[in-house]
Amino acid sequence: MVLCKSEYLHIISRSIQQTWGHFGTRRDVSTGFILGRTTNATINEALTQENMIYGDLIRGHFIDSYNNLTLKTLSSLEWVDNHCPKAKYILKTDDDMFIKVPKLLQFLDSHSKDKRVIYGRLAKKWKPIWNKKSKYYISTGQFSAAVFPPFTTGPAYVLTSDIVHELYVRSLHQVYLKLEDVFTTGIVAQQLGIKRVHVNEFLNRRIAFNPCNIRKSISVHMIKANEQFDLWKKLLDQTTKCK
Repeated sequence: MVLCKSEYLHIISRSIQQTWGHFGTRRDVSTGFILGRTTNATINEALTQENMIYGDLIRGHFIDSYNNLTLKTLSSLEWVDNHCPKAKYILKTDDDMFIKVPKLLQFLDSHSKDKRVIYGRLAKKWKPIWNKKSKYYISTGQFSAAVFPPFTTGPAYVLTSDIVHELYVRSLHQVYLKLEDVFTTGIVAQQLGIKRVHVNEFLNRRIAFNPCNIRKSISVHMIKANEQFDLWKKLLDQTTKCK
């Protein structure tokens, strides 16, 4: 079966909403799906209809593509800055992630006094790739230092709300990089003196699907739509005892 992008988005978004995303029904948690535009009028109309039904799509004014991932992140910062003034934390996560929301909320409650910080899986001393054949290529004109500043890897990270506005504004005056995590949580965050804190429970990688692994993690990467339900079932399984 071949899926157009709008059908794929529907499957991904609903599988998330029916599993870990259902915590968005809580009064203190909201979920939204950030996406851009397409030149395909049929898909744009399908997305408009999708949003009329579910009301959880946030659409930026840019073409949705890998090279525009940073624009997607900046659009989310702009939207939060304008529409979520009372939010305490913002989780940015990819659509192929499984998030254990109770463990995330427990973690945030234990750090409720922290200010100006980004939590996630910290990457240190990563080097830019200047090979033009690489998917991750950037030019020396965009970034010329030998290593990137420490940054939280893009699949999932959390920001305290007190940095959203300044992150967004400073980003508009910074040389653009398509590597959204390096750009936002590394280069711009370092310029602003924002702390980046490593949290082991942000795995941001694929792991073996067993209940104990899932219980110990906040975020798991590379999860397909149908696998969201499998992980959710394992998370709810209370018959397995973990050490």
